[in-house]
Amino acid sequence: MAGRAALDPGEGVPYSQGVNYHDRITIEPGKRGGKPCIRGLRITVYDVLEYLASGMSEDQILRDFPDLMREDIRASIAFAADRERRLMFASGRE
Repeated sequence: MAGRAALDPGEGVPYSQGVNYHDRITIEPGKRGGKPCIRGLRITVYDVLEYLASGMSEDQILRDFPDLMREDIRASIAFAADRERRLMFASGRE
């Protein structure tokens, strides 16, 4: 399936194959206002996405935040993609 998105067989929609963010993204009501964080750290998924959107490379982020791992960055992207997909389906848009 080179060059094509894999499909979730249950729903027939694209999903991020191979990136399991469930063991890296945590949500704790008392930490950062309940926002999704990386492995219980005080670094949120949104922080990581904002760094990427501002033009920082993965290597720059990892240098600035030594507690993070490359897999944490990819898990943040996968989490955001999954959340967007779920919102699209919940709203009836495809």
